[in-house]
Amino acid sequence: MTFYTHVSDQYSPFYTKVIASNERDALHILDGLLYHQSDLRITEHTTDTHGFTEAVFALLNLLGFRFTPRIRDLKHLKIFVPDRRKKYPTLGSVVGGGYDRALVARHWDDILRLVTSIKSGHVTASVILRKLSSFRRRNSLLAALIEVGRIYRTRFMLDWWSDPAMRRVVQRNLNKGELFHDLKKAVFCHGRGEVRDDSLFSQERRAGGLNFLTSLISTWNARYLQEAVQELRSQGEKIDDEVLSHISPLRFEHIVFTGDYVWRQDLLPPQGQLRPLVGKMEAAD
Repeated sequence: MTFYTHVSDQYSPFYTKVIASNERDALHILDGLLYHQSDLRITEHTTDTHGFTEAVFALLNLLGFRFTPRIRDLKHLKIFVPDRRKKYPTLGSVVGGGYDRALVARHWDDILRLVTSIKSGHVTASVILRKLSSFRRRNSLLAALIEVGRIYRTRFMLDWWSDPAMRRVVQRNLNKGELFHDLKKAVFCHGRGEVRDDSLFSQERRAGGLNFLTSLISTWNARYLQEAVQELRSQGEKIDDEVLSHISPLRFEHIVFTGDYVWRQDLLPPQGQLRPLVGKMEAAD
């Protein structure tokens, strides 16, 4: 199984779902963006190749999200144009053809009903995507949705090629997710990372507890990083805010995860105060 987790650009997880390891991530992207119970206002979603399909491109954009995946073999993908390829001689090598306007127009009302049903919660996004993808012969509604997705993917690819800043933001956001996953792997030491719960409810509790613990570590690190920066600035050190934006609170080299856990009240700092900073990074109790 896989603990599929959505992580915000603030390093915080806001949705977790237990899925089968052989299922594609793309089926479950919308669930996290639509059904999370946090106060975050998500406007953009970044993922890797496993989260990308034309249908997901269409639904995310129609639901008001900007989709910016990092696609592994992007150079082999083609863009689609509204007219014949001959009208775009400069782009001829990267144009794969035109999109089917008639098919989209024929199913446009159905697409809008599908999007409305997903947004209102009448149908779960992952359920309907799995159902549409399971037909032996391609469903006409899915085919129309793919055509719409090709339009949005073309726009994304043109932005990707022309905007280096966008590419850097996507890479930075994906790095945050990878750091969060590394921390979860380090924390999940009980049973050597094996989930031994039989029921889905227990598995989801395990996934939620793991996210809660990693969030505590992230918050603890961020609080003490802030204290360390303030202390250095009070000593005359110049620390640029731009540099701070590249420091992650998800590092865990200073934390000892194994051993005996001893909760001593006499070691706790007074309420409202922090533990004293040390000149050299030491292992946290």
